[in-house]
Amino acid sequence: MHRSELATRSHWLQKHLFWLTVVMSLTHPVCEASTSVFDMMAIQDPDTLEIETLQDWHFVPGPIATRQKLVTINVGDLWEGQEYRVPVRMVVPESQKAKGFHLTGGSTPSRLKMDTKPNRLERDLLSSGVGLVFTVVQEPGSYGQRELAANASKRFAETLNPHYKIQYWAWPATLMRAITTANAETDHFAKGKVAVTGSSKNGASPSMAILHDERMTAVHATVSPIWDSPLRLCDRDAWDELESQPGRRGMFSGGNFGPDFNRAALAAGHTWSDLQKFTADIADDVFVSRNLEQLRQRKVDMLFHPGTHDSVAYDVAWGGAHHPDIPVYLGANTGHGKRGHPQGERDQQNKTAFLLKHFFPDQVQGAFLSPPNITYSLEKKILKVQVKFPGKSAAESGRIWWMFDRAPDGSPNYLNELIPTENVSEMQYDPKLNAWTAEIPIKSGVSRVDFFSNHRKTIRHDKASYATYLSSPYTRVKLDN
Repeated sequence: MHRSELATRSHWLQKHLFWLTVVMSLTHPVCEASTSVFDMMAIQDPDTLEIETLQDWHFVPGPIATRQKLVTINVGDLWEGQEYRVPVRMVVPESQKAKGFHLTGGSTPSRLKMDTKPNRLERDLLSSGVGLVFTVVQEPGSYGQRELAANASKRFAETLNPHYKIQYWAWPATLMRAITTANAETDHFAKGKVAVTGSSKNGASPSMAILHDERMTAVHATVSPIWDSPLRLCDRDAWDELESQPGRRGMFSGGNFGPDFNRAALAAGHTWSDLQKFTADIADDVFVSRNLEQLRQRKVDMLFHPGTHDSVAYDVAWGGAHHPDIPVYLGANTGHGKRGHPQGERDQQNKTAFLLKHFFPDQVQGAFLSPPNITYSLEKKILKVQVKFPGKSAAESGRIWWMFDRAPDGSPNYLNELIPTENVSEMQYDPKLNAWTAEIPIKSGVSRVDFFSNHRKTIRHDKASYATYLSSPYTRVKLDN
C-alpha cells in the first residue's frame, strides 16, 4: 500500500477513534465534572485538530512588535459527519516565546482575518511575555451557518443530548481546543497561565470550560450564569411563579445555562421530569457554584460581573443568598441592553486589574477585596446595614443601592424595573466596628427590600493605578408590616 494512502487511513482511524471516545463519554457519564461532557484526553490531543494554516507566523509591526499566526481547527463533530470548525489567531512577542496567554472567544471570522492591533492591556501583557489567543464563540448564524445552528437546536430538543447543544459542548470545547492549538506551537508558546475572559456566551463558555480543563487558571466573566438556582434546574414551583408574573417576557432568555429551551423540549415530547433529570445530571458540569472547592484547590482566580438586571444572569437574589462567597461586582442597573445607573462606578477597571494581578502577582501592588459579610437590623423604619471585610478593611469607599418589592428573579419586571435614581447612598466607615455602615429608610407598606454595596480598592502596576470594585452579597430582606 502506498505511503500516502497509509497516512490517509491512519488519519481517518485516528479521527474516528477520537470521536468514539467522545460518544462513549456521553453514553456512559460519570459524576465528576471533568469527564461527563468532555473527554479531556481527546480535547487535548493536537493530532485531531486538522489544522489549516491561513496565515503562517509572520512579523507584525506596531507600538509593540509581534508575531502572529491564523489557522482554522476542527473542534470536533457535533454529530457524525458535521464538523465544527473555527479560526484561531495566535499572537506572541516579536523576540521571545510567550509564557501563557490571555484567551477569548469574543471575535468573529472576518475580524480574525486581519492582524491584531493590541490594545493597551494587551500591549502590557505582551511586553511582559504573555501571549494572546483569539477564537470565535458566537452563534453560527451570525457568520453564515444558520442551518447548522438550527439543526443543532432541533437535535438537542429531540434528544436532550448536551453534545448537540452548541452552548454546552461546542463553545466550551472551542476554548479548550484553542488552548491545545497554542500549546502545540512549542516554538512560540511555553506553558504558563491561561486566563479566559468574556461577556455573555463568552462569559458562560469559559465558566463551564474551566471546570473541566485544568490548563485554565483564571476566569473573568460578565453577564453570564454562575449559580444553580431553582429556575435553572427547572423547578416547577419556580417556573410557575415566573409564568404567573405580569408583563411580557421580553428579553428573558434564561434557561438552564443560556437561552430557555424548555418549550422546544416539551414540544418535542419531553416532560418536566425529563427536563429536571437533564438539568440535575448536567449541573455539576456547568455551574461554578457546584465546583467551588475544586476551583479553590486549583487556586483558580475568579471574578464575575453578572449585572443586576440581566436576562441571562437573572438570579442575583438567589445567588447572593446561597453563595455569598463567590466574588462578584454588581454594576447597578447593568445587563444585556442596559445602560447602568447614572451614579454607577465609571472608573471601574476590574478586568484589566484582574489580568495584570493574575499574570504578574509580584509586579502588582495591592490585591482585590475578598467578599464581605453583611449584617442588618430594622429599627423604627430604618434598616441599618453593616458590611465587614475579612481582617482590617482595605476598602477605600462604600456605596449602597436598594430597591423595594422587587419582582422575582427572571420575571419581566425584575428585568425592566430599574433601581431608582435616588436609591443610592454613600456609606461611612466605622473604625470601631471595622465595618462600612449605612441606613436605608423603609417606606410604609413595602414587604421587602433588596440591597447590595460596592467597594473600591486601587491596585498599581508599572506606575499606573487601576480602580477595582467588589460587591457585598446581594441581599433580600423580608419586612413585617
